[in-house]
Amino acid sequence: MQGRGGIDGAGGPVTLGAMTALIPLTLPRPFDPEAGARAVVPGATPDQAALIAGAAGCAPFLAAGIAKEAAWLADALQDLSLAEAEIARVRGLSPNALSAGLRQVKRRVGLICALADLGGVWPLETVTETLTRLADAACDAALRAALHALAARGKLPGLDPEDLADCAGMTVLAMGKMGAGELNYSSDIDLICLFDEARWDPADFPEARAALIRATRTMCTTLSDRAAEGYVFRTDLRLRPNPSVTPVCVGMEAAERYYEAQGRTWERAAFIKARACAGDLAGGQAFLETLRPFVWRRHLDFAAIEDAHDMRLAIRAHKGTGGPITLPGHDMKLGRGGIREIEFFTQTRQLIAGGRDPGLRPRGTVAALNVLAQKGWVDPALSAALQDHYRAHRTIEHRVQMVRDAQTHSLPTGPDGFDRLAAMMGTDTAALKRDLTERLEAVHRGTEGFFAPAAPSPVPEIDDDITAAWPSYPALRSPRGAAVFERIRPALMEGLSRAAAPAEALHALDGFLRGLPTGVQLFSLFEANPHLGQLLIDIVATSPSLARYLSGNAAVFDAVIGGDFFGPWPGAAALEAELAARLQAEADYEARLDAARFWQREWHFRIGVHHLRGLISCDDAALQYADLARTCLRALWPVIQDAFAARHGAPPGRGAVILGMGSVGAGRMGAGSDLDLILIYDAAGAEMSEGPRPLASRPYYARLTQALITALSAPMAQGRLYEVDLRLRPSGNAGPVATSIAAFEAYQREDAWLWEHMALSRGTALAGPNDLMRDVEAIRARILALPRDIERMRTELREMRARIAAAKGPAGPWEAKVGRGRLQEIELIAQAGTLLAGAATREVGPGLEAAAAAGLLRAAEDCARAYGLCFSLQMATRLVTAGPLEPEALGAAGRAFVARACGAPDLDTLAGHLSEACERAGVAIDDALDEAP
Repeated sequence: MQGRGGIDGAGGPVTLGAMTALIPLTLPRPFDPEAGARAVVPGATPDQAALIAGAAGCAPFLAAGIAKEAAWLADALQDLSLAEAEIARVRGLSPNALSAGLRQVKRRVGLICALADLGGVWPLETVTETLTRLADAACDAALRAALHALAARGKLPGLDPEDLADCAGMTVLAMGKMGAGELNYSSDIDLICLFDEARWDPADFPEARAALIRATRTMCTTLSDRAAEGYVFRTDLRLRPNPSVTPVCVGMEAAERYYEAQGRTWERAAFIKARACAGDLAGGQAFLETLRPFVWRRHLDFAAIEDAHDMRLAIRAHKGTGGPITLPGHDMKLGRGGIREIEFFTQTRQLIAGGRDPGLRPRGTVAALNVLAQKGWVDPALSAALQDHYRAHRTIEHRVQMVRDAQTHSLPTGPDGFDRLAAMMGTDTAALKRDLTERLEAVHRGTEGFFAPAAPSPVPEIDDDITAAWPSYPALRSPRGAAVFERIRPALMEGLSRAAAPAEALHALDGFLRGLPTGVQLFSLFEANPHLGQLLIDIVATSPSLARYLSGNAAVFDAVIGGDFFGPWPGAAALEAELAARLQAEADYEARLDAARFWQREWHFRIGVHHLRGLISCDDAALQYADLARTCLRALWPVIQDAFAARHGAPPGRGAVILGMGSVGAGRMGAGSDLDLILIYDAAGAEMSEGPRPLASRPYYARLTQALITALSAPMAQGRLYEVDLRLRPSGNAGPVATSIAAFEAYQREDAWLWEHMALSRGTALAGPNDLMRDVEAIRARILALPRDIERMRTELREMRARIAAAKGPAGPWEAKVGRGRLQEIELIAQAGTLLAGAATREVGPGLEAAAAAGLLRAAEDCARAYGLCFSLQMATRLVTAGPLEPEALGAAGRAFVARACGAPDLDTLAGHLSEACERAGVAIDDALDEAP
């Protein structure tokens, strides 16, 4: 149900009618028949009378309440919505009638909740949500009354009673079960009271702070003091920051600083259930938003498992609840197999993954278990079982508390107590005990293994000369990091022993560990997901380059935990939607740029892993890397423009288009490709932008281009996104960084060299206004369709080939890009063929066919075969090493990957294929250009 502060649930108040839907099997029977017989409500039906007798005959507290409220119950039993009317009445109570009125409302609502619970009319969730809504209303009324009295006495500087609509910026956060809408029958309420320091002038601040502290104390007294009519709710303010030294009402800024600097895992878990329940609700919600990065970590936080386990052990030791399950006196909340075990299990799973997936953040325990199962974080059968046990445990807890309105969670210690409890449950004592024992043991079995770390297995024999240095590495210096690593070390060593070359793999793992800045989070991730350890071994043994990348970007392993990591490529449209949603969730410009970097790293890593494991071909990987880069450009371009427009106004005229050139334009990128871009704008006659700091059109777009470069390539907390190269723009480095559409077309028609037209054959308008992108593409098509003289082209191609050869020769026999019959030469011929055909294709294959059709090239198939082999070699090489391929330095696994990626059984065979294919392609190009070999 949805209360004023946003309780998770069905939404809206209870609207059930008369209490007639009784379930006879759950109807309590009176443990004390005489007490049951004395409880009479006028006009009750036989079923209602039996329920009342059973409740009064089992619970002296309920019996007293029934006697006192018999007349009101006579109506309420026929219309359960009167409970909601009582809650609504709270807000109309006058200050003088507040204390007695709250206590009467609590008694009446408590009676209805108890009878509806005992009779099976309301499910557990309705009971707990109704109690929570009452607590919300009571807190708000008590706080407003306290503030009103202070304002009336002039104790709130500058404020009169009529100025307190938002409670002077003071808010009350409901924590724990109240925050989640799960208050139990005799629960205290955990609150954190905060105020907005910025609301007060410095001169008034001390007086205002003192007044708000007094208001907090008065509110708590109103709620928790025992009067003739009893109490409303016991209040507990100890969840506030540093409660031993801070006042009962804390400034929001001070609280935020505390959580940033000193907040602990248990406090993060507590804030999963937090919500604003009274006072300034908007201010409270805004404060919770500021704490979102503290509670919900960007990475998968498996280290929270150990923190939660330590908390469980500390609670057991402090409360003495760590012993075996024996029913007499067993604590249903804190004991083994109890409520807290289920809550810790659920909240820890939420902390692990909720930072990446906001859908995993429900406040309620049952709702959270449901969504954790739906998203693959908890086994569905275990989730269903824990939900069932949670409801059963909470039901028992309610029955125990109803007896004497005691804040207890312990089962009875003697036979009479169990007989009374069985009577309240409508069952026999033996069956109750069997059910309790089975449930407690089932919860313990289902949750203990998740928390308790397994004992380390024996470590396989390994080279001690290398491992001896590990304790000195940054990731292993902390005692906690070293302890977690010792638990995962046997599995890593076992994986190394199965590698094709164990000694090489150990050296690679050593390099990975040496480069890790920290280890606790990553090692905890491996401990909770052992299959990731084997993936790490596969990566470090195969790709030293990717291993070095992982040392500085270990958080990308988070992506592997998602169920779709090894699924099919989602496609550009799905990627764009996902990244757009991720950026939209961030509050400011820099956060969005960092979010894009984090997102891109995970998908980049995914492509590399798929390629490394043979799940995709080199061609597939090239297309996916290009999809990823294009998605980043399309998603970030409007973000960059909006941030720039906030200072200088909207883009003058029709806006600007990003024209992708080179590999991103052709849609075939490698693991380390940069972005060749040209920015083309159309000011459409507009001379200036309109904004706080307007700019003339030309400098506007020049500075916007610089903003684009910075957004993509500046090193930030999450690293760089892509390197950007603008040298393919008109006039190269000598030309302006942004080009008007008219100047672009004029340059391409009148001044561009042949090689610039050839480069344009790979261009693609990637981002910007759709109409302007269409115009840019039309210009490109017109330029490519210009008539060409084949002999002149042949002469210029010979000159290009000579200049390239003079500038840079091949790096060695494994060079894929530069050299006779290799990628660069074949691409030149294909681009020349595209121009001769006047076509707009960006692909090498059709370009080679066009070159053949135009009479430029005779052996197109030889060039195509060499191109495919060289391209595969380049894609594989860039994945495993940052420099030229050196097989001896690569290791057995890396050599095997390169050979497999290129369709060869081994590198010796591949070397022969490469030499033969490039020679044949070189001969074909010699022939095309009328050159002697």
